[in-house]
Amino acid sequence: MTQHNPQHRIEEIKRELAELGPLHPGSVSEQYNICGTPRCHCKDLKNPQKHGPYYQLSYGWRGKSSTLFVRADQVEAAREKVANYKRMQELVKEWVDLAMEVERQERAAQKHGDRSK
Repeated sequence: MTQHNPQHRIEEIKRELAELGPLHPGSVSEQYNICGTPRCHCKDLKNPQKHGPYYQLSYGWRGKSSTLFVRADQVEAAREKVANYKRMQELVKEWVDLAMEVERQERAAQKHGDRSK
């Protein structure tokens, strides 16, 4: 049976973090809207055709909420940045969990070592 080595996994996490690439918090959404122009096709009572799609990157950072419009040709890049950010968060949480596990193991080893004296 192979023993779980948290230090080895921490090193893997560090490498994966270094390779992530650009990142951005938030989410990308597709929006359609109705304009203010009278008699526009977006207000047709029988067959309304909203304007769009428009893409938005919505996020909160340092206590402030923001929304950025994203051009259609930049949507995939924005989604990749958001995915990288989410992956970074997952990896950091795993790293902290492993660091705490290492500390628990070290404390247990010290405790058992003290008993053998």
